[in-house]
Amino acid sequence: MSFTREIGRAVRTTLVLWIITALIYPLAMLAFGQIAFPFQANGSILTDAQGKTVGSALIGQPFTSDRYFNSRPSTTNYSTADPQKDDAGILKTGVSGASNLAPSNPDLIDRIKGKSDPNPQKAIEGDIPRLQKAGVKPTADLIYTSGSSLDPHISPEAARAQIDRVAKARGLQPGQLETLIAQNTDGRFLGIFGEPGTNVLKLNLALDGLKK
Repeated sequence: MSFTREIGRAVRTTLVLWIITALIYPLAMLAFGQIAFPFQANGSILTDAQGKTVGSALIGQPFTSDRYFNSRPSTTNYSTADPQKDDAGILKTGVSGASNLAPSNPDLIDRIKGKSDPNPQKAIEGDIPRLQKAGVKPTADLIYTSGSSLDPHISPEAARAQIDRVAKARGLQPGQLETLIAQNTDGRFLGIFGEPGTNVLKLNLALDGLKK
């Protein structure tokens, strides 16, 4: 077999593999995703009752109002970054992640427990006092940020701890909110992996659509 023929076979094999792996396979997966899992394949985008896009079920958003179930603290807050006032460079860098503050770091302790100061501008209302003032029992996921700071879930316990506050703010019965929490809680993957989590954005969208 000549050297030229071997080269030709190698080139043809490379082209065939390239067509299969770089064109046919990706396009087949794209088509399969759009047909079988269109919601997930397009970013798990959620809309409100008016059809307006409000975010993704995969990325957490900050909620602090008493009328809503509060989300997990975040060090990024992508959804609130203003392109005109992005001093922290959140939108520019796209960085996600935890604060990397050690448990003994004063900044972390001040954020959690609060800091008193004669100068009101320097005083910090910690997360624990804020939650206690609102009648919410502090849980770990309502105090500490996640590793990515984009976690869209809180634990069902953290959601249930906020029922009384939300029910009072909206004039609803606690039982109605219990039902919403159950409906928007994802179980363990395959029944054994991970822990149940309540999707805060889905829960608050359902809350807005709830009739008294």
